[in-house]
Amino acid sequence: MPSHTYSAARWAVLLAAVLSLLVGLGAPAQALPGAFVPTQSKGNRGSDVAALQYLLNAQGAQLTADGAFGSGTDTAVRSFQSAKGLGADGIVGPNTWKALTPTVREGSRGEAVKAVQYLLNAKRGAGLSVDGAFGAGTASAVRTFQSHAGLGADGVVGPDTWTNLLWHYEYADYNSGTLCNQSPDGNSSADWGTAAAVAQLEAAARAFSGLGRGKVPVGDIGFEHGGAINGHASHQVGLDADLWPVRTDAAQCGGSRITWQSAAYDRSATRELVKALRAAAPGHVKFVYFNDPQLIAEGLTVQYPNHDNHLHIRYCEPVHPNGSYTC
Repeated sequence: MPSHTYSAARWAVLLAAVLSLLVGLGAPAQALPGAFVPTQSKGNRGSDVAALQYLLNAQGAQLTADGAFGSGTDTAVRSFQSAKGLGADGIVGPNTWKALTPTVREGSRGEAVKAVQYLLNAKRGAGLSVDGAFGAGTASAVRTFQSHAGLGADGVVGPDTWTNLLWHYEYADYNSGTLCNQSPDGNSSADWGTAAAVAQLEAAARAFSGLGRGKVPVGDIGFEHGGAINGHASHQVGLDADLWPVRTDAAQCGGSRITWQSAAYDRSATRELVKALRAAAPGHVKFVYFNDPQLIAEGLTVQYPNHDNHLHIRYCEPVHPNGSYTC
């Protein structure tokens, strides 16, 4: 009579086989248990803001989905909040997101579908047409994302999928000609941040590029799903980024790394970079650490140990689970 009792060794072999099969089938490397809808408000930028604008248009607004949370978007948010009996503070938190995000699936049409398509393109490179038609291609991209996020891959965008899609980080655009990628701590994949942080950094780099002082070198931001990162006590929630100071020869992306005390340090250009960082995210910069005493005296940066050779910008939101990131 065959035995139905597995030894520990046989269970280990069976488990290894199952895990091997799952990896071969493309099982998600990491679920997103800490996902939450990111608060957005006036001054924010990025794909989450563009999705918000599409969703507000679904409620009757007439916004351009440009990803910039300006006065028009602020007014539309407050109007929607008033209509739904929510506090009309212009801050898009969990209750406002919940009221804005309908369940959509194959066959759905409209602005909410455009929001899904836009987010899938921005955060997972889905390559979808943002046409508002939820067809087979969009359904396939949704299922792929759901598998990546550790969700049931049913192709239906309900509350959990909306939460994970809005929360998921974005990769900085190093093909734009305004940023270059540095990996000082060996974190070669640490180029992900929240949609707002990445868009605000990219906007600052575009503004800085007009000075003709070279690209903005980016050190570590964070990993795709956040978490502990080598060489940093922070950089775990997608809202911190390290940048190099500007060189007098504009070779900060190819030349040797410098400090504010180096002969090759360009204080004037670095000052303009910090101003661009702040201007691109009004009300959403917690601090910029950098130890140049002149920039500190001007109120542009803050002194912090070990920040002679790089700037550390921390973005913030009106509401965040981690109080270190509230504005």
